[in-house]
Amino acid sequence: MNVLAFILAVIIGLMLAETRLSRLNERRLLARGATAPPGDVYPTLAFLYPASFVLMGLEGLYGTALSPPAWVSSTKPSWFASGVLLFVASKALKYWAIRSLGERWSFRVLILAGEPLVTTGPYRYIAHPNYVAVVGELVGTAMMFRARITGPMMILLFGTALWARVRFETRVLKDAASGGRATS
Repeated sequence: MNVLAFILAVIIGLMLAETRLSRLNERRLLARGATAPPGDVYPTLAFLYPASFVLMGLEGLYGTALSPPAWVSSTKPSWFASGVLLFVASKALKYWAIRSLGERWSFRVLILAGEPLVTTGPYRYIAHPNYVAVVGELVGTAMMFRARITGPMMILLFGTALWARVRFETRVLKDAASGGRATS
């Protein structure tokens, strides 16, 4: 089996597992009275995130069909190995953030009144570690698959939507500080 096809399958599998956990947590939060504030760019992110990995994966698979994989050459920098390391480190950060948020982690921004903000784990150091990790996942994947076209294009598109999400979530957290707290 092609190594890149296997890696793409693993990435998609991890994404599906994260989606399942997010939906479970969303149901729990909504059952506890959480609300979703209007204005979130979630639908855009929900499309661009998986599309980015699939498109970069397809470009990489197409590229390896035309020429030998990047890791065959020992005279060039190993974009593949560097991408794997960045992806794994990003997943570790993401799962640390997910563990720190517990049931409050989901893809959607949900307000749960009366809950304090999480300030443990990576949230002790930065406000949005999950989003830092997501960018690392995308860059790492672009490097692994040598996605020279779809990599920069999808990172730019997703990054633009993610920037809007960070501004939205920061505003929502600030607004909720007086009576409730948001989760993400």
